[in-house]
Amino acid sequence: MDIFAKCYDFTIAKQAIEQGIYPYFIPMAENEGTEVVFEGKRLIMCGSNNYLGLTTDPRVKKAACEAIERFGTSCTGSRFLNGTLALHEQLERELADWVGKEAALVFSTGMQTNLGTISALVGRNDVVILDKDDHASIVDGARLGFGKIERFRHNDVEHLERVLRSIPEESGKLIVVDGLFSMGGDIAPLPDIVAVARKYGARVMVDDAHGMGVLGGGRGTAAHFGVTDEVDLIMSTFSKSFASLGGFVAGDEQVIHYVKHHARALIFSASIPASNAIAALTALRIMREEPERIERVNKIGERMRNAFREMGFNIGNSQSPIVPIIIGDDEKTFLTWRLLFENGVFVNPVISPAVPPGMQLLRTSYMATHTDEQLDRVLEIFYRVGKMVGLI
Repeated sequence: MDIFAKCYDFTIAKQAIEQGIYPYFIPMAENEGTEVVFEGKRLIMCGSNNYLGLTTDPRVKKAACEAIERFGTSCTGSRFLNGTLALHEQLERELADWVGKEAALVFSTGMQTNLGTISALVGRNDVVILDKDDHASIVDGARLGFGKIERFRHNDVEHLERVLRSIPEESGKLIVVDGLFSMGGDIAPLPDIVAVARKYGARVMVDDAHGMGVLGGGRGTAAHFGVTDEVDLIMSTFSKSFASLGGFVAGDEQVIHYVKHHARALIFSASIPASNAIAALTALRIMREEPERIERVNKIGERMRNAFREMGFNIGNSQSPIVPIIIGDDEKTFLTWRLLFENGVFVNPVISPAVPPGMQLLRTSYMATHTDEQLDRVLEIFYRVGKMVGLI
């Protein structure tokens, strides 16, 4: 059996390309935040995670350029050896302060943050408990650990408690959930989760990749609910509200110290360059100084949720600037995506296994820098396309 046989048997993507309905790996000629250019045509971007619109902020760009001039383009080594700058540690101190924890640790990507942190903490006699809608990086981090994996129904705390009750008392237990779920736009019920975790001696880690910069005045889901002290670990990525590349985890100093010396994804990866570190640090400082950005993106989210509901679209349980348009069928999802794209709106089509069968959707997400005129145009196009394909 040729190990490459599966590669040559994989034809579905090429068939979609030939049919003109392939929606992935679209090469943009320009990306100006709220608008992008594809083959000379401008589209309103409603599929980005640039929630605060800081990737094109002149202050962030200037800081990154100045860092390249001073430090060059790479650190050429891992944090563990020659790749740590004083700038990385400054970023870690300010991140820890921002999320209300003793210490933080910066990784090269958000994916590596989850891979490294979870696999470092979950050993052979431990159990990691996941929400069934958790991000793939959480699942992969759990798989890399040597412990057992248990899962509970999405945001179902009663089911979580039944799972915890079944785990031997002597096992170490780590519950890992998204704070703000990236597809549904709904929020984990953290107060209930931390309460049941304490009852059974479990620790709680929150992946706030999408909640950071959006919820809790920008400080994330734990701050949103006022349970920062009850959540043990908070992680996030720099590739969304922080307008950069990288990730971090924050918690008690001794726990972060342990992860720092045991996370293979940190020890064996090159560190983020100074330009990425200073971009994230500059974005963090803008969040502190300009809370109106956070207020604006949440007001936009509320406006779009209300408008889509009034039109008759199914947006599920969204509570945020992530607003899914649930369609429930692969073919209709791709058709709707294509018609929106042709009419000037960029969104993300999502099908199984990224979402359960029957929950195929178009993921829309919004930025603080979207103008009211752009949003009006998006709603107009959605209404027209939704009528055309029979969604409303």
